[in-house]
Amino acid sequence: MRRVAVTGLGVVAANGIGKDAFWSACVNGVSGVGPISEFDASSFPIRVAGEVRGFDVTQHLPTNSRKSAKIMGRAAKFGVGAAGMALADSGLNLATIDPETVGVVIGTGVIPVDVGELMPILTQVVDDKGQFDLSRLEQPNTGSPLPPMWILKHLPNMVAAHISMAFNLQGPNNTITTACVAGTQAVGEAFRMIARGECDVALAGGSDSRLDPLMLMAYTALGALSRAERNPSEISRPFDRLRDGFVLGEGAGMLVLEEWEQAVSRGATIYAEVLGFGSSFDAFSITKPDPEGRGGARAITAALKEAKLNRDDIDYINAHGTSTRLNDQMETAAVKRALGDDAHTIPLSSIKSMIGHSIGAAGAIEAVAMALTLRDKVVPPTINLTHPDPNCDLDYTPNTARDTRAKVALSNSFGFGGQNGALIMRSV
Repeated sequence: MRRVAVTGLGVVAANGIGKDAFWSACVNGVSGVGPISEFDASSFPIRVAGEVRGFDVTQHLPTNSRKSAKIMGRAAKFGVGAAGMALADSGLNLATIDPETVGVVIGTGVIPVDVGELMPILTQVVDDKGQFDLSRLEQPNTGSPLPPMWILKHLPNMVAAHISMAFNLQGPNNTITTACVAGTQAVGEAFRMIARGECDVALAGGSDSRLDPLMLMAYTALGALSRAERNPSEISRPFDRLRDGFVLGEGAGMLVLEEWEQAVSRGATIYAEVLGFGSSFDAFSITKPDPEGRGGARAITAALKEAKLNRDDIDYINAHGTSTRLNDQMETAAVKRALGDDAHTIPLSSIKSMIGHSIGAAGAIEAVAMALTLRDKVVPPTINLTHPDPNCDLDYTPNTARDTRAKVALSNSFGFGGQNGALIMRSV
C-alpha cells in the first residue's frame, strides 16, 4: 500500500472563500451564518443559513471551460471552484501529467429542483386533469418548454463530471451519496485508490447546496433545523445544552491527494498524510442515531485499524457536531466507546458552529480544516458553547482557538439513515 499526501486545498464556505480566508475565520471564531438572501425566506419559520455569498466560479475555471458554468447547478459551481483552488494550491502542472492517472471522487447529495423555474413548465405540459400530456412537450414552431439540458443541473454525478471535464481528469471517477458522510467517504475512497495504485493523484472532496425553498421546508418539517430566536451567528451551538437543531449550510471542500513519493520528488508542499478511513452503519433508525454510539465507534475503530494506530495516538478530533440534541450526544458516546478513558484528554471542536451543516460537503470541508489544524498546530474553537451539557462531557474547545502539538487527527461524520465515517491524518 502506497503512502498518500495532501498537497492542495480548496474551500468554498459561508465564512470564507479560499483556504486562507476560511481558515482565518475558523481560527478566529467568525461565523458565516446570516439571513438568507438567495431567495425570499420572509414567510418561513427559519430564515437563516450558512449561505455562500459573492462566489464566481469562472474565476477558477480554465478559459476554455467558462461557458460550462451556464449549465452548472449551484453545488457544481461550488465544487468546480473549490477544485480549481485546490489544484492551483497543489502546484501540479496538469499539462505534464498523464490525465488517466488523475482520479476524481466527490461526495454530494440531493440536487434541489427550483420550484419557481419548474412551475411554468408544468403548466404547459399538464392537462386539465393533472395528467402529463407529452404531446405538449414540443409544439410546432415553439420548441420544448423544458430546456434540453435542464436535467444536467440535477444529476448528482455532474459535480464530478464538471470537475473532470474542466481540468481534463480522465482517471477513476466516482460520486458518493451517503448523506452527511459523503464528503468524508469521498476523501477516504480516494485515499484508498491511490494507496492501491489505481491512480497517482486524486481530486477528492464534497460539494452540496440545499439552500432552496423546498429543501428548507423539508428540513423544517423533519424537525432538524433550529428555530431559536437569536442573533444568526449564535444559533449553531454544537454540544451546548441550549442547542435545538442545526443550521443549514452549503459549500465545498476539495483536497488534492497524491502518491507520497511523487509529491516529495516534485517538492510539493505537504499539508498532512492520510492514514486511514473507516465506515459503518447503525441499522438502528432511519432518522435517529444509535444513542449508544456503537456504529460511530465502529467507524472510528476501523479507521484506527487501517491507519495501524492505537486509540491513544489520536491528538485531536474534528467533530461532526451538528448542534442537534441526539447527534451531539451520540457522537460523545461514540468517541468514548472507541477511545476509552483517553477520550477525556483529547480536544474536539466543531466548525459547524461557524458555517452550519453543509450535508454532503460537510466532511470534506472538515477534512480541509483538519489538514490545516495539523499544519498550523492550532485547534479551531466550537463557538457558542456557553451552557455546558452534562450529557456532552468532553473537551470541545469552547469559544477560543487553542495551540496544539497534535500529530494525529481524526474527523468524524454521521448521516441520516445511520451512515458513519471516520478519517485519520498525520502531520508531516
